[in-house]
Amino acid sequence: MHLTSKLALSETAISIPPPAQPIMSSSLKLYVDANYLSPFAMFAYVALQEKKLPHELLTINLKAKQQHEQDYAALSLTRKVPTLVHDGFALSESSAITEYLDESFPGVALYPTEPQARARARQIQAWLRTDLVPVRQERSTEHVFLTANPQPLSEDALKAAHKLFVVAETLLPEGAEHLFGTWSIADTELALMLNRLVKSGDAVPERLAHYASQQWLRPSVQSWVSLPRP
Repeated sequence: MHLTSKLALSETAISIPPPAQPIMSSSLKLYVDANYLSPFAMFAYVALQEKKLPHELLTINLKAKQQHEQDYAALSLTRKVPTLVHDGFALSESSAITEYLDESFPGVALYPTEPQARARARQIQAWLRTDLVPVRQERSTEHVFLTANPQPLSEDALKAAHKLFVVAETLLPEGAEHLFGTWSIADTELALMLNRLVKSGDAVPERLAHYASQQWLRPSVQSWVSLPRP
């Protein structure tokens, strides 16, 4: 049975209207979690919005283990969301997706064009995915998009938050709106990590809190924030 026919029984599909002048004629689908809470799904979604690429948004119910169903597992390979499908080519892992979109489609650049700045943006992505575990555990994205967590941070989480602040203040020039002069996907990813704390009322250095709030107002980010959640 083909994937589309099998998953159609349990997916929710949202058609994203194309821009007035589509950049390219191609078929794009993005599979995300049904509750729209995955930060990685958010980054891939924001990338598509920034590129103004018409696409179909399809949801996978992670609590029901749909990601392990045979057809989706074969499509995604890693059995995760997000997964992008472009004219039959399927790709999972959000950083791979954003790099693929940036290299395959014109429009707003998702990464800096200068090699060292581009490498730094990729470093930030990798670091935010692999470090700061106590912050990610105690301030999940449910606390960003649904209800904030009033519980105080543990000592380990406070140490991780301090590390986040030191790195962010080192990378973000004083008074700058973006990490690299103009927006990149790394700005969205850093802003989300900071907003895990901001949205829960935790102490965040003023200029970092301002940076995160300004990044949150970006239309592509607000489009994700506005998606209907159960």
